[in-house]
Amino acid sequence: MKFDAVLFDCDGVLVDSEGLTNAVLRDALQERGWTLSAEECMALFVGKTVREERAAIEAHTGKPFSQEWLEEFYQRRNRALEASLEIVPGAREAVAAAQAHAALGIACASGADRFKVEMQLAKVGLMPYFEGHVFSGHEMPRSKPAPDVYLAAARHLNAQPQRCLVIEDSVAGITAGVAAGATVWAYCPAMGHQSADLLRQAGAQAVFANMGDLPGLLAA
Repeated sequence: MKFDAVLFDCDGVLVDSEGLTNAVLRDALQERGWTLSAEECMALFVGKTVREERAAIEAHTGKPFSQEWLEEFYQRRNRALEASLEIVPGAREAVAAAQAHAALGIACASGADRFKVEMQLAKVGLMPYFEGHVFSGHEMPRSKPAPDVYLAAARHLNAQPQRCLVIEDSVAGITAGVAAGATVWAYCPAMGHQSADLLRQAGAQAVFANMGDLPGLLAA
């Protein structure tokens, strides 16, 4: 199928950020009294915003969820990403192939805040592909797993959601893409945080383990 637009998630799809972000979050939560393993933190928070989990954080820490605490977490997270962030192997080739494939273009539609998304894309050299086509769930009425951010990206590109391909790596993101009416393919690396079966159950129509495989999948 020829897609009119290809919409990429950011974290875990284009940049290898989720381990870095979750390490910072786990430390921040532990300092407030909630001890989680790396696996537990990933399972709870990947594909979601920290502020969405406010009730759970307050319940487990016994402390109020404050804007000050959230801003401090963002600052610590951004320092870690600026120091150590790397591109997902094959992502540059995947993005270039998607841009060549899609008649109406490509966009990055993330559940994360805009500063983080744009900083990450710039750091790994992908921003030239997405300049002016970055969408943040923080700026939508609802973030993933609601479809708002994908619907906004499709609308911006003048694409019908049913003619869009979404590239995701989390259940929340796949749920969002499916709810938007798009075709969703899941990137699921061998050391991924969610199983291929789980991603298929969420609605992914294809699952692939290497981002470098996307050009061939688009050409098939």
